[in-house]
Amino acid sequence: MNEAWVPYFLPFAIAAALVFTSGLYCILLSRNLIRILIGIELLTKAVTLLLVLAGAVTGRTEIMQALVITLIVIEVVVITVAAGIVIGAYRQNGSVDAKALTDLKG
Repeated sequence: MNEAWVPYFLPFAIAAALVFTSGLYCILLSRNLIRILIGIELLTKAVTLLLVLAGAVTGRTEIMQALVITLIVIEVVVITVAAGIVIGAYRQNGSVDAKALTDLKG
């Protein structure tokens, strides 16, 4: 365990918890599809912060760097596909409201 990072663990963990909570708020209480995408981004950023913090505290930075890079690549793919769906929904319905997506047929 890397003792130099132990005093900084709690502030970073609290910051990650706040970012995670705000991301959950955006996802659960919003009907706007753009805000939902922003909430997903906030959730993944909180997880990324916790992974970096865990790597710094445990001294296993190489493994955590590999995990963070993998997470970023997956995040970009997911957000790109989701943004494409949002753009398609906007073109179809003229709105980015999630309630407008109830009459989808496929």
